[in-house]
Amino acid sequence: MDFKLFGGVLLIIGVSVGGGILALPIATVPGGFWPTCGLLLLCWSVMTAGAFLLLEVNLALPDGSNLISMAKATLGLPGQVLAWGSYLLLLYALLSAYIAGGTDVINGLFQSINLKLPLWVDSILFVLIFGYVVYHGVKSVDYLNRGLMTGKLALYLLLLASLSWFVDLHDLPLGTLPGLLPGMTVVITSFGYAIILPSLRTYFNGDVKMLRRAIFIGSLIPLLLYVVWVAMVQDVLALEGEHGLLAIGRSAAPVTALSDAIVALTQSTVVSIAIHLFASICMLTSFLGVSLSLSDFLSDGLAIKKEGVGRIKIALATFIPSLLIIIFYPAIFIKALSYAGIFCVILLMLLPVLMAWSARYRKKLISSYHLFGGAFLLSILIAVSVVFLAVGAYVSVY
Repeated sequence: MDFKLFGGVLLIIGVSVGGGILALPIATVPGGFWPTCGLLLLCWSVMTAGAFLLLEVNLALPDGSNLISMAKATLGLPGQVLAWGSYLLLLYALLSAYIAGGTDVINGLFQSINLKLPLWVDSILFVLIFGYVVYHGVKSVDYLNRGLMTGKLALYLLLLASLSWFVDLHDLPLGTLPGLLPGMTVVITSFGYAIILPSLRTYFNGDVKMLRRAIFIGSLIPLLLYVVWVAMVQDVLALEGEHGLLAIGRSAAPVTALSDAIVALTQSTVVSIAIHLFASICMLTSFLGVSLSLSDFLSDGLAIKKEGVGRIKIALATFIPSLLIIIFYPAIFIKALSYAGIFCVILLMLLPVLMAWSARYRKKLISSYHLFGGAFLLSILIAVSVVFLAVGAYVSVY
């Protein structure tokens, strides 16, 4: 594989595989394993189609065009407002989820040394420590993220090897199709990588062939990682009981509960260290990426430079809203990912279809790439987006 293509694929994997992987086996267990596989494949398909449509629209506009400028150029002010609102809500929802997960991890670490602090203190400590890295900009985040990504993959493989001794494929949960609905938006969030496509275009100097290959390979690998991880966790952990998946889903600290359940199963010190490190790194890489994206977005949107007092203002605007949510609603990890899934559908599924429709049939923009299927496929994707939004809204309310 070309070294640059390899780098682009890693960027997509890094954005996709984060804290959400910990929630997948918990959120989808009521639906059963095989229906979950079907849902993973469906969400991968439609989110990848949305990514290719974003690529098509982006290539019809000057290099450096972001989602907001793309929406404005194709849909006018209404599209710009929709993109702005969806982008902001998505990133705040994701940041809330990852602060909640990070708080859970910090709390678990403190408990392991018999130190009990209020959850709100753990939340503030997590944001202060790792928000400081984001405060110092992209270089600090990049250097830390490289090491964390390497460690994440190594720990993932170690955990799979350790859990494989307990696998019995006959123990995979059956579940019901209605039971799968609450986990749908969590699954969608796990494929929300398309937000980096404008940056990838610059990275590949507009090479369409390389971009298409990077999107396909970079999105397919997370799909395979998710299927294997969900199969492994749902197979080796019981459905009921103190360390069962249903109890983990109801827990106020699902990340710690999942880690404790795996440790209780394996009775291994190595696995105990590995699962806690894996959970910590998943949360941290997600937190760093989303925080950096949100701070850059706010800096650009509010026209505040990251210098002097401006840097402090952007940091406060980035972290305070999500931190307040977590302080008052500490058990919101999976719920926040569900809300993020709704905004993900709007921003990375519905909006790309609307922009592509306008670019093709109203604005008559010329792009160096066109997704197959024409108006028929766009109509199908609009219908799927509306269904996903309806299900997401229903689950959120009820």
